[in-house]
Amino acid sequence: MATSQPVSSTAQQTSTSTSSVRPENATGVLLTTNMGDVTIALYKDKVPRTATNFATLAATHKYDNVIFHRIIPNFMIQGGDPTGTGTGGRSIYGAKFEDEFDRSLVHDRKGVLSMANSGPNTNGSQFFITLAPTPHLNGKHTVFGQVVDGMDVVDRIGSVRTGAQDRPLQPIMIVKAEVF
Repeated sequence: MATSQPVSSTAQQTSTSTSSVRPENATGVLLTTNMGDVTIALYKDKVPRTATNFATLAATHKYDNVIFHRIIPNFMIQGGDPTGTGTGGRSIYGAKFEDEFDRSLVHDRKGVLSMANSGPNTNGSQFFITLAPTPHLNGKHTVFGQVVDGMDVVDRIGSVRTGAQDRPLQPIMIVKAEVF
């Protein structure tokens, strides 16, 4: 089965004004972290509710100054919890919303953007980016985007020293998030 390609590209990101894009029309998000920029293309045509949730949270500054609270080398980096604990965060639809799966969107490479959850239909604001293929997550976590630029930054984040509960020893932060 062929894997779907993201709707966006880095070239589109640089030519589109982030201030005038409505979240439901966003094709991507630029995460500016304290380690560099990460550009993400969204699969808004295949998983519209999940992509819109992420884009709206980004556009309304809910991810600004939020840490990556969990980092597991060769697996994933996780963020999006405004409390920084790994237990918080609400979606734009309320506390939680249902999974949204498309069979063509799978965890088959590094750089896949997916929803973190605590079980079926428990999506909120938390997300993760894979550092390797993670096929055991297929059908359990909604894939809704792909890193299209800045994978070197994601790799650097994924290699920071961590302590208890896979928490980075030094804060790794999303300084700001912008839609395009």
